[in-house]
Amino acid sequence: MTRILGQLEDLGGGRGAVRIEDRFETTAQDLWSACTDPERLARWIAEVHGELHVGGTFRAVFTSGAECSGEVLACEPPHRLLVRTRDDGAEADEEMEVRLVPDGTATRLVLEERGIPLEDLPAYGAGCQIHVEHLRALLDGVAPSPMAARWRELEPIYRGQPISRL
Repeated sequence: MTRILGQLEDLGGGRGAVRIEDRFETTAQDLWSACTDPERLARWIAEVHGELHVGGTFRAVFTSGAECSGEVLACEPPHRLLVRTRDDGAEADEEMEVRLVPDGTATRLVLEERGIPLEDLPAYGAGCQIHVEHLRALLDGVAPSPMAARWRELEPIYRGQPISRL
């Protein structure tokens, strides 16, 4: 059975959120580095170029091929990162927030992407889960699963998930 890490939420106004949560056997500092160091980011989610500090702007090219520009809204090492992004050609901004919570000898990662059109939530859910699985592979020192094959497995599962209303 496939482990599903995400929940889909209806935020109202035709927009929603994806929340992915997972536990990693590493320190918050190591996980923070994997989420903020451009060299490590490129190995699991995106090549990021720009000014990665509060108020700084950046450009990201995701491993999926999607591209966006963004701005860092909050950066509280090693616990919270909040960015506002706009995909090329998108009608509205989205926010991505990463929170790291100590959990015994491990660290819990909570990733939320908000402002997504409701009809796109299942696709984003599958994509976000794949990125978090690739983060796990990076931290474990193993090769990540092929994105296309994993997408074909996860997307129908997320499409069948209920969307909760906040």
